[in-house]
Amino acid sequence: MGKIRDLLRNKWVGFTLAALLYTLWFVVWTGNLWMLLGLPVIFDLYITKFFYRYVWSHNVNMCHRSKVYKTVYEWVNAIIFATVVATLVHIFFFQMYVIPTSSMERSLLVGDYLYVSKVTYGPQMPNTPLSFPFVHHTMPFSQTKKSFSEAIKWPYHRLKGLKPIRRNDVVVFNFPAGDTVLLEDPASTYYDVVRDFERSFGKEEGRKRLNQEYTIISRPVDKRENYIKRCIAIPGDSLEVRDGQAFINGRPQEEVPGLQYSYVVQTSSPFTQYAIDNLGIREYTGNGSGYFMTLTDEIAEKVKELSNVISVRRYIYTPNNGVFPQWDEARWSQDNYGPIWIPQKGATVQLTAENLPLYRRIIEAYEGHKLEERNGKIYIDGAEATEYTFAMDYYWMMGDNRHNSADSRFWGFVPEDHIVGKASFVWLSLDANKRFPANIRWERLFRKVK
Repeated sequence: MGKIRDLLRNKWVGFTLAALLYTLWFVVWTGNLWMLLGLPVIFDLYITKFFYRYVWSHNVNMCHRSKVYKTVYEWVNAIIFATVVATLVHIFFFQMYVIPTSSMERSLLVGDYLYVSKVTYGPQMPNTPLSFPFVHHTMPFSQTKKSFSEAIKWPYHRLKGLKPIRRNDVVVFNFPAGDTVLLEDPASTYYDVVRDFERSFGKEEGRKRLNQEYTIISRPVDKRENYIKRCIAIPGDSLEVRDGQAFINGRPQEEVPGLQYSYVVQTSSPFTQYAIDNLGIREYTGNGSGYFMTLTDEIAEKVKELSNVISVRRYIYTPNNGVFPQWDEARWSQDNYGPIWIPQKGATVQLTAENLPLYRRIIEAYEGHKLEERNGKIYIDGAEATEYTFAMDYYWMMGDNRHNSADSRFWGFVPEDHIVGKASFVWLSLDANKRFPANIRWERLFRKVK
């Protein structure tokens, strides 16, 4: 044991282990050869120690001379160390989130604390590396002050992960339509508000009035709001929704426990609060003879069995122009949607006036090209185009609370560069009886440990 301890204390062994770990993590994994410049620093720390002799030794002497200086130094050193470690963990390994909305009930509840793994799909290097630590896009105690600088911008680069995104994974991602934000109304989607103004006042006048009424800002990909949904379809899939049931490549979506829809419930007498709580109904409106309730299929069957219930009918949305790609004439709805093909990296599609609305935002916003339509023809970056080859993979995300979820049905595809990580398990929930499917294996492990 003593020989092993002496071996680990050897400066050359220490340098070798540190250099190997550093190279594997910061050079090989990130694929950034510039990080090799850190090896001379590690060599000096372990072997030559020039920095210590000519710089750091003065700091050590000051700590011996002044207790105040030593105290301040120790606090500053601890804060910097904790910040660096937490930042590295945040970027490369995992992040904790709190569920803010009910779009994923009953799988995830409002207030649940969620562990999101970034290693699973591969951590994404930040687009804006210069930012205030531990905040997302806005400085603390401010509603408008940016917490990041765009003086340095890095292109999209994702490190190697453990596995790809699979159908039915619960995924955290940056909100695709969050590139433009209304500071006075950040909860509203900018593009929805633009369309409302244009319908009311015309295209030019609508945008003019919008600019007068709101402060409009843009955000880079990594500073957009974080959303969490279930991945329904992956690149290359064909998706269709029929009467609320999702079909992938012609087959019904794999069963998801706790999927919810809105139901219209007619009664002969009002529900008591006890009955509503006993059934586990969390979202509902109405009273007396009619209710609009958010229910799972299982709970809907239980509601039908109550003596005062006359009928229970699932609500089905009619075609409307609020769903993606917001055609002028209503074609699809939240419950009857598609079919639509999910773009895949390297795949080529023929561009027509009919399908261009589906891919316009991909071409312009996500893949950075200039798109124009002139005399019935399509031009990309000034050249006439009859087809387009996708540079990224795309995904289709939907909430488990199907009638109370702002998801891909409203703003379209999720690009691969917006993916943050996989929701692995709930580590703290307000509901002691709730079970998130992804954490079953963790519960089994904990039972074994106990």
